[in-house]
Order: sequence, then C-alpha cells, then structure tokens
Amino acid sequence: MKIRYTFSGQERPLPLFVESIGYNPREEDFARPEGYPYFHWLQTVKGEGKFTFSGEEYTLGQGTGILLMPFTAHSYYSTGEEWSTLYVTFGGAAVDSILHALEIAASTVYTESQDFPFSELIWRMLDKIGKGAEFSRLDASAELYQFLIMLKKYGKTKNQQSLSQYYDRIRPVVEWLENMYAENIGLQEMSRQAGMSAQHLSHLFRETFNMSPYAFLIQLRIREAKRLLVANSALPLKEVASRVGFHDVSHFVATFKRIEQITPHKYRSLFQ
Repeated sequence: MKIRYTFSGQERPLPLFVESIGYNPREEDFARPEGYPYFHWLQTVKGEGKFTFSGEEYTLGQGTGILLMPFTAHSYYSTGEEWSTLYVTFGGAAVDSILHALEIAASTVYTESQDFPFSELIWRMLDKIGKGAEFSRLDASAELYQFLIMLKKYGKTKNQQSLSQYYDRIRPVVEWLENMYAENIGLQEMSRQAGMSAQHLSHLFRETFNMSPYAFLIQLRIREAKRLLVANSALPLKEVASRVGFHDVSHFVATFKRIEQITPHKYRSLFQ
C-alpha cells in the first residue's frame, strides 16, 4: 500500500524539518527538468530503477539510494515490473550548516552497509507518524538528523558528483534570494547583490543548478506558494500570488501549473 505524509505550516520554523516522507510500492517514472525545491532522499527497497542527473545515469538497486540537492535537474524510471522505494524530502534553516559539517555537499549515490540499513530509520519514522503519536513530527525531525549522521558514518559512496565547484561563490546571493523572493527582483538586482556581472552570475547559476538565476527565483516563489496554500486554506489565490512575488494571478496560476503539473487550487485540495 502506498504511504505518503506531507507536513506544512507549523513545522516550517524547525531548523530541520521533514517536508514529505513515504513508501511507494510501484514507483512512477518522473522527469523534473527544474529539480525539486527541497533536499530529496530516494532509495530502492525492491526491484531496480535508473536515476539520471548531471548527465550521468545510475542504477538504484536494492539497498541503494541517492541524496539529491535542491533544484538539481533529474529523472528516474523503473527497469522492471515493480520498483519499490522509500523517500524523504526535507529542508530547514539549519540544513545547510548540518550538511556542511558532515561534509555532504553534493548529490550522491549511496549503498547500505550491514552496519546501517537506511530503510530501518525511514520505516521507523513512517511508523511513528502513522500512529499519530504526540510530537510525532518533532520526532521525525530528530530521526531525520540521526539519519543524516548515520548516512555520513556508514553510507558507502558510489559517486561524488559535485553539485558545483562554484556554489560557494553564489551562496550569498542564494541566501539573499531566500529572504527577498517576494520583492520585484530581476537579473540586474541579483548581479548587483552578488557583486558580479549578470553574464557571469548566470554562468555560475547554470553551472551550479542547471538553471538561470531567474528560474531559481521562480522556484523559490513556487515553493513558498505551496506552503501558503496548505498552511492557510482560506487565503485567496490573489493574495498567495502577491505574497510570493507574482503581481498577476493568472501568471501565477500558469507558472505554478507549468512547474508542478497541477493547478494551485487542485494542489490545495489534496491537503484538505
């Protein structure tokens, strides 16, 4: 049976939070040319799948998983009749510093060791959440932290595909965009903030995220829009659009549907 839990609203202030977690007995084929706005862990528990990012294709067999950085273009598909997976997506104000301290700074494929089966912690998280225990979402945050620690300690790295050697150079402007996404920002404002030419900034963003600075900004706006849609079901779409930097609601709806393959109204209805 397919299992999926999605968290929103009050969990967002946590320094490390689980955005979604689940089990898919029959994983679907996905193509995300603009990536996913949160960190994404996907692992195989049965069968086999092919996962492509940064121009390379990797086989995810049983006991193999991938930790994907936000906004990394990727696609994956099953190679047989049945490909069962577990996944966790996560974020938080402290996630960058936690991963930096653990020296995890790249989208990387891992294989389980006998000392630490990745799936055990994820199943435990699903079990706690499913039982609806008090503070289960805080428990999920604590379990997620332990998972990252154990991934660093016991995970066998199959590759070390760098997110980008240039990331440190654009980190300040990325952090600025995280706070200023709702403002009227264009490439010129971004380049002034970064202290470099617009052409060079665009080059660094494409090397790092495989997208332009403006496309990155749009992803941030859509990510925040998703949070608002779920956190406040009574908030009109026009107000949601305005709060995340869209001055035209029809443009917001069209952009949201292009990126998420679903309208904002339909997305909101999934959580009601």
